[in-house]
Amino acid sequence: METPARLKVNIVTIFPEFFRDPLNTSIPSRANDQGLVQYRMVDLRSYARDARGTIDDIPYGGGSGMVMKPEPFFRAVDDLTPSGPVVLMSARGKRFTHEDAVRYSVGPELTLLCGHYKDVDQRVADHLATEEISIGNFILSGGEIPALAVIDAVVRLLPGAIGDHDSASTDSFYEEPTLLSPPSYTRPSEYRGHGVPEILRSGDHKKIKEWRQSQTKVFSKE
Repeated sequence: METPARLKVNIVTIFPEFFRDPLNTSIPSRANDQGLVQYRMVDLRSYARDARGTIDDIPYGGGSGMVMKPEPFFRAVDDLTPSGPVVLMSARGKRFTHEDAVRYSVGPELTLLCGHYKDVDQRVADHLATEEISIGNFILSGGEIPALAVIDAVVRLLPGAIGDHDSASTDSFYEEPTLLSPPSYTRPSEYRGHGVPEILRSGDHKKIKEWRQSQTKVFSKE
């Protein structure tokens, strides 16, 4: 009997193909291969009710652009019956943080709703999604890129997704959400006249630790 994945991620989108290569690469792929996460692509167009697969319409009150209809989103989530957060990727949403990634990673299921075009009918945000998430104060063509960012941030936290736990635990934001990790260097020790700080090559672990602590920066939202 196959062991259930640690985390199930549902992705509701009109572009399922957008996710295939990224989720079959690096840590997201390795976590899937190890049975830590299961991805389910949901093609929103399959929940349209006309032959053309219409999922958008003109906005009430006039204006430019097209608004994604509520019915396909509601039908898709009805089929999924998700047990975890239902997250709408939205420029109006709360800024996504490491704390959100941790919260999602310890749950059994995460459903991401990807909008496109001008907007998504507000009833999806108000009566279907449990929360709205934004990855920054800028506009993208749709919710697919933000959804990938969220997935990567969440999946890498699953136990076993990264072979070396110390690698994850020394990342920016890992323990203290306002701290950024110190600079990193690797070989060669000198390249085009630019050298690695001498302290990192000294072998003095106490002084190296002190240097790294001195180089840790406080994150600024500005």
